[in-house]
Amino acid sequence: MFDPFGLEVLGREQCLSLLATAGIGRVVFTARGLPAVQPVRFVLETAAVIFGAPAGSPLFAAADDGVVAFEADAFDEALESGWWVTVLGRARSTGEPARAWPATTSDDRWISIPLDVVSGRRLAR
Repeated sequence: MFDPFGLEVLGREQCLSLLATAGIGRVVFTARGLPAVQPVRFVLETAAVIFGAPAGSPLFAAADDGVVAFEADAFDEALESGWWVTVLGRARSTGEPARAWPATTSDDRWISIPLDVVSGRRLAR
C-alpha cells in the first residue's frame, strides 16, 4: 500500500524489524512549551523502545510520563531510498534494559516508550 505521497506504508512487523537494525534514533518532546528533538542511543525490547537520559536533563523531565514521538531511519542518498519508523506513546521511567547497553553516564535514568502506536514508510526510487 502507498500513501498520498507515493511512499510505501510499512506494516508493524516490517517497522519493528527495521527498528531493530538501528542503534540511534530521535526523541521528539516538548521543552519549555516548544518542540525539541534529541538524538539518543536506544535498544528495542519486546514491548518498548528504551533509552537513557540524564536525570536533570530537559529530555528526562519532559519524557517522564509525557507523550513523545520516537523516530529512527536509514537513508541512502545515492540510491534515493530509505525508510523511517515512528513510535508514539507516553514515556515512563523504567528499569535497566535487558540487552547490553552502550556506555552511559552514571546519571542516566531509563525511559521506555511502549510500542502501542508504530508506523513507518519506505522511500524507493
